[in-house]
Amino acid sequence: MMAADVGQRIAQFQSNFALVRDEVARVIVGNDDVIAGVMTCLIARGHVLLEGIPGVGKTKLVQTLADVLHLKFSRIQFTPDLMPGDIIGTSIVREDEGGRKFFEFQPGPIFANLVLADEINRATPKTQSALLEAMQENSVSAGKTTHPLEQPFFVLATMNPLEMEGTYPLPEAQLDRFFFKLKMGFPDIAGLHEVIDRTTQSRAPTIARVLQQGDILAMRDTAREVPIARPVQEYAIRLTLATHPESDQAHEMARRYVRFGASPRGTQALILGAKVHALINDRLHVAAADVRAVALPALRHRLLLNFEAEADRVDADAILSRILEQLPLPV
Repeated sequence: MMAADVGQRIAQFQSNFALVRDEVARVIVGNDDVIAGVMTCLIARGHVLLEGIPGVGKTKLVQTLADVLHLKFSRIQFTPDLMPGDIIGTSIVREDEGGRKFFEFQPGPIFANLVLADEINRATPKTQSALLEAMQENSVSAGKTTHPLEQPFFVLATMNPLEMEGTYPLPEAQLDRFFFKLKMGFPDIAGLHEVIDRTTQSRAPTIARVLQQGDILAMRDTAREVPIARPVQEYAIRLTLATHPESDQAHEMARRYVRFGASPRGTQALILGAKVHALINDRLHVAAADVRAVALPALRHRLLLNFEAEADRVDADAILSRILEQLPLPV
């Protein structure tokens, strides 16, 4: 590929990313890191687990993103009585003109480009696994037929960290299916003023559709072509191994507070997230700074902590932050 073509594709990538980020920010106040994180997952072909208290704009964020990107959007409100068929669809009996009966598959709300799985921990494990299987396979099986999901296919699942009664926490193996876990924070005083100004007056913010479906697919291809040097890739691997208490490269906090460390999917998320981060920061290759920038969202949900961590009120972010402080940088 010619250098001029590479430069043009990178410039287009950066321009498109900035367009989407700025347009979403017209509706979503603050949380610029969350907006960039959601965009990174979409480009890296991953899915997002979004945690935040009610009313901070989790649902509005994905609705706005779907409008800006001109993609098909669906929302699934997870409740204890939700069944797998309510998500993936079901086969119904139809009758043709000759009176012959046949089964016809009726697609469920999973057949969209952007799917909001609202309060995913309120559904039973059977229903959760139906969604997570579609996330992993990018297809839905009904009877003997497999139905592929149209690309891009992106799931943003929300969790409420406050209410735990009547919920079914996601098992660690299923949490691992999510590319990033992002935390949506509460706005400050200036941010609350901005939220009130935008939502309590007669004129609501308007947004424009700035990209098409093909633009996102092109951005995905561009991001995966960003090179990474062997020492930087090894840095991401050493960061992952530092979370494993049984490893000879384990950090002291991992040995004390972690039962199981991050999986190989965590390392993949580090590398792919770092490639997107490098591009939007005008770097043509992945640096250690890019790996460090995505370490918390890529790994925080992949650490299984022990009882001592809960007793000492130590969370995954504190462990990862200490590891990042003390892990030697690549030469």
